[in-house]
Amino acid sequence: MGTQDPGNMGTGVPASEQISCAKEDPQVYCPKETGSTKDVQVTDCKSPEDNRPQKETRCCNPEDSGQLMASYEGKAMGYQVPPFGWRICLAHEFTEKRKPFQANNVSLSNMIKHIGMGLRYLQWWYRKTQVEKKTPFIDMINSVPLRQIYGCPLGGIGGGTITRGWRGQFCRWQLNPGMYRHQTVIADQFTVCLRREGQTVYQQVLSLERPSVLRSWNWGLCGYFAFYHALYPRAWTVYQLPGQNVTLTCRQITPILPHDYQDSSLPVGVFVWDVENEGDEDLDVSIMFSMRNGLGGGDDAPGGLWNEPFHLERDGKTVQGLLLHHPTLPNPYTMAVAARVTADTTVTHITAFDPDGTGQQVWQDLLQDGQLDSPAGQSTPTQKGVGVAGAVCVSSKLRPRGQCRLEFSLAWDMPRIMFGAKGQVHYRRYTRFFGQDGDAAPALSHYALCQYTEWEERISAWQNPVLDDRLLPAWYKSALFNELYFLADGGTVWLEVREDSLPQELDGNMCHLRPTLRDYGRFGYLEGQEYRMYNTYDVHFYASFALIMLWPKLELSLQYDMALATLREDLTRRRYLMSGVMAPVKRRNVIPHDIGDPDDEPWLRVNAYLIHDTADWKDLNLKFVLQVYRDYYLTGDQNFLKDMWPVCLAVMESEMKFDKDHDGLIENGGYADQTYDGWVTTGPSAYCGGLWLAAVAVMVQMAAVCGAQDIQDKFSSILSRGQEAYERLLWNGRYYNYDSSSQPQSRSVMSDQCAGQWFLKACGLGEGDTEVFPTPHVVRALQTIFELNVQAFAGGAMGAVNGMQPHGVPDKSSVQSDEVWVGVVYGLAATMIQEGLTWEGFQTAEGCYRTVWERLGLAFQTPEAYCQQRVFRSLAYMRPLSIWAMQLALQQQQHKKASRPKVKQDTGLRTGPMFGPKEAMQT
Repeated sequence: MGTQDPGNMGTGVPASEQISCAKEDPQVYCPKETGSTKDVQVTDCKSPEDNRPQKETRCCNPEDSGQLMASYEGKAMGYQVPPFGWRICLAHEFTEKRKPFQANNVSLSNMIKHIGMGLRYLQWWYRKTQVEKKTPFIDMINSVPLRQIYGCPLGGIGGGTITRGWRGQFCRWQLNPGMYRHQTVIADQFTVCLRREGQTVYQQVLSLERPSVLRSWNWGLCGYFAFYHALYPRAWTVYQLPGQNVTLTCRQITPILPHDYQDSSLPVGVFVWDVENEGDEDLDVSIMFSMRNGLGGGDDAPGGLWNEPFHLERDGKTVQGLLLHHPTLPNPYTMAVAARVTADTTVTHITAFDPDGTGQQVWQDLLQDGQLDSPAGQSTPTQKGVGVAGAVCVSSKLRPRGQCRLEFSLAWDMPRIMFGAKGQVHYRRYTRFFGQDGDAAPALSHYALCQYTEWEERISAWQNPVLDDRLLPAWYKSALFNELYFLADGGTVWLEVREDSLPQELDGNMCHLRPTLRDYGRFGYLEGQEYRMYNTYDVHFYASFALIMLWPKLELSLQYDMALATLREDLTRRRYLMSGVMAPVKRRNVIPHDIGDPDDEPWLRVNAYLIHDTADWKDLNLKFVLQVYRDYYLTGDQNFLKDMWPVCLAVMESEMKFDKDHDGLIENGGYADQTYDGWVTTGPSAYCGGLWLAAVAVMVQMAAVCGAQDIQDKFSSILSRGQEAYERLLWNGRYYNYDSSSQPQSRSVMSDQCAGQWFLKACGLGEGDTEVFPTPHVVRALQTIFELNVQAFAGGAMGAVNGMQPHGVPDKSSVQSDEVWVGVVYGLAATMIQEGLTWEGFQTAEGCYRTVWERLGLAFQTPEAYCQQRVFRSLAYMRPLSIWAMQLALQQQQHKKASRPKVKQDTGLRTGPMFGPKEAMQT
């Protein structure tokens, strides 16, 4: 690191930019009421470009962090900030400002193809929004605008989430299940107060905002001396306070703990502030955590909000803080802002202040003595439309060159929820451990503040095998863990299952359905924060690797739910938007597209998706069969396989009708009848044909395990005929053709053409005696994809485009063929690793990470898709969780090399992983 300039007292701020208290400066606040003889120092935040050292070593990742940290002027590295993760200076500005995909981004030829769908969608959208007053499951009219601000979300799995942006703002909220509010709540802030010799010398909101409310507060923190570091489920923000010889490191912790089905469900987050006094004087430091009750605006409209202080001592440990009661129906909740009381800290509070006023009372209260007045009793319930906020403050003393720790928690207790239809009451998973009465916020706060050190030890034990592996690039370590944010922040719900909600008649067929759902609950996550459907199954196919590797019981629970939905039907007829045809909502013995919309009643009413009738989709049934076997293979759970076997038989029987010429290979129907729902496929195709052959091969294996010789023989025969047809109709010597139609795009190079082989290899199949696709063909196809879809697209720096013409021009025949799908690219990279093309796999995936996280500013909102220029589509999407398939491929690769596998238990990552029923993953 660069050396400090003694003339600047180690602050890195030139003397000309260190200004003292002046009455005419609206950003400076004199402690007139305290009788202070010292000024409160603040720093005017100007770009220090002219004063930047020319060759100063920056605080950065072991690999160059690029432009994200280029503007960082501080020298502080922070307290125990790890070397790997996503790091960004708070003053960074992303130069590229992309737009969400809109109708005007569609080419004229594609617009003509979809004009009927567009008109039907507009009619449906109007009825949904203006007549029914509901939110569309996909709103193509009002996309979520780009905000390049998001950081690690707070909250475990299924209890709701609150996202804190990388500049410190609380800015994305998912408290009502599956429904998002994208807004920054200005009153939700951390503020630091420093005192020397009994006088306040520095008081600053740790925010770059300059809002129109709370104007008595000192806003406008200088972002050039602070940086954010994310390694989900933890994040660090480091503030070097100009002119003060003080460094603050705020560590944010959420209990995301693989193979843990209790603490991982808790709606809590912890903020640990490590304060370093680098000066030669004693220092008193206070951190104030202020929080609004609700989000403001319509959230406050009903009134009746109230706050009260609380104090909880248990097992010799004490926490105290504020309860913010938000009784608004249908999902009332209580938020708790709390701090841990220790021998070295003092905790004070202010119960209520106006978050829409000047904030003068709060500011002066803190400025006077570094503490708050701590009034007793609860606040008066608010009137309609009136807001209320509160604050908790922790204070401590530091010796010269000393360090102290101040600990806060944020917890929210919304135990009982109703989805948008308001038809049924559900209880969240965490209520099993903390009760259903809505009074658990103090206990949650106490538990979080007492347990977070253990959580961190477990997180480190889980992540360190990857972080310490010198063969893995730094970007991959960041991507692998940070993309996991979506498991909690994907509109996720984790619910208790009532005994009376499960059908009695299925007990004999699925013996372990009841105990699985009873013991591990019901899990749902959205296709995307903008594509509001739970457990979208064609996409879960990609994302599910994270779940099966880290919380396998939740994957099995989801599979049981999907099996239940498959055996049911809903013959209510509705009009599908793409075709205009009337057809049933759900037919029996076909996998549903999704389990429902949180603005309706998911699980009770499935298939919120109504663009296509997915009963005729070619991939859904196949993806169920493939995932069932993969889940069995990785868990060794034979009871699960036996329960799923009849369902697999039923869906494969439904799938048989798509093989119209009985050559052992299914045909696509001449429309977009698979996960690429805007990309028409006709006849035998590389993608669906490959999935079909892989599913048939898996049925052969399952039949052997289940002792069904006749079924094994049947599928072996189909497989033999299908393999011959697939190679004859689709292999062209370099890759598998997109499909068998006479259209020009039939010879397009599809990046996802080897998806069937990908899953076979993940199941320990696909080579030797279980080879389905000739290995030389697979390797050659992957090499062609790398040459054309990756290297010949955007200079090889943006991942793999979905479709590329053989002469090196992107396929623009559809609205999806010239997109990059991040989750597909990670799956492709995993396939390359499986086939020994490890360097190519990492090169391919790196393009997506660099584009999303470093260039486009889409951290913690990884989209489904982006084009080479101008647009992205569907922010915060499920599919990129497929990066965990890369990790599985690496572990399998390592397993092959190891003579005797070594197992690191309960981490979800294994140096010598166990694969196969006889070597089941530990759960």
